[in-house]
Amino acid sequence: MPDLDAGSPMGVLGRGWSAMVGDYAMAGGWSQGGESLVVGDAEGGVYAFDGESGAATWGQRGVHDGGVLSVAVHPEGSVFATAGQDGRVLLWNAVEGQVTRAIDVGSGWVDKVTWSQDGQRLAASCSRQVCVYDVDGAEVWRSDDHPSTVSAIAWSGPEELATACYGRVSFFVAATGETRQKLEWQGSLVSMVLSPDGGIVVCGSQDNSVHFWRRSSGEDSEMFGYPAKPSALAFDDTGTLLATGGSDAVTVWSFRRKGPEGTRPGVLKFHVLPITTLAFAPGAMRLASGGRDGAVVVWSVQRNGKGGPVGAEDLGASVAGLYWRPDGSGLAALDARGGVTVWKVGQAKGRIRRPLPEQGASEESG
Repeated sequence: MPDLDAGSPMGVLGRGWSAMVGDYAMAGGWSQGGESLVVGDAEGGVYAFDGESGAATWGQRGVHDGGVLSVAVHPEGSVFATAGQDGRVLLWNAVEGQVTRAIDVGSGWVDKVTWSQDGQRLAASCSRQVCVYDVDGAEVWRSDDHPSTVSAIAWSGPEELATACYGRVSFFVAATGETRQKLEWQGSLVSMVLSPDGGIVVCGSQDNSVHFWRRSSGEDSEMFGYPAKPSALAFDDTGTLLATGGSDAVTVWSFRRKGPEGTRPGVLKFHVLPITTLAFAPGAMRLASGGRDGAVVVWSVQRNGKGGPVGAEDLGASVAGLYWRPDGSGLAALDARGGVTVWKVGQAKGRIRRPLPEQGASEESG
């Protein structure tokens, strides 16, 4: 990538540490309030690193046959869950690196696992079903088959779980599994994110569009013009800004006032290959993006969705995931070579120059 050397962080990305796991670093998260970073890889290994120094604190290879697909850290930080191709969910003690419970979910891959905001329930998707467990791993309920494989799950609040699949988004009562609401859409939904208050549902679609619903009114709208599937989606913690992938640019829509319908988004250009992952910093107007080009970019974003890059580094391999430290002081990245990179994030000292001229932009149609 022009003007961006591998291993040379720029702007707000200060030097931190790097490490390697056994294979493609698939998913991870900060545990113990940011004191530790846990990572799962494509050969089924699970590892933990000291958050400050990067020293390996423990690691186990091959605990998930076929590979780890998802990692979810409990809100209190001392427990986390991993899910994999072996149809199991494992509950871990984050400090000791020991499995405290193994859950056989089903015969298919367990693609997603996520804790409710209060930490009382754990949801997992396996093929066409979603299962909910209590904090100790006992099954609370299991859904009937969805019309297709469940592509995404998310908690809209401690008492309600959302799922996405072909043709619809469904909302379930967390305690019983009763269906509370269905939002229908004729198409394959490949990704989903909810606003922090659960009132807005956004999905990336197989037809290279972003579709969203306002639950209070049932109104829906669609943003067109993406050259690829928008598989990366992220809301900021105020619910004002929605960042979307679907190209080599990050498109940021503002939900202020009457937006985003009838408005033009901010288009953030730096990457030269499609976006793979997006993450807003906690409590700050900063967005991190990662791409197939290996670049990790930190953006300063305004309430109207416009902004510019304030930090960047080239990891030299496709970026699999980005995770802000809970206090926003650090950023972790996982990549396809098994790399784990953590930066200290400082104050902006100016914008980073884009490596290439601007290319195209996504447009919205309500």
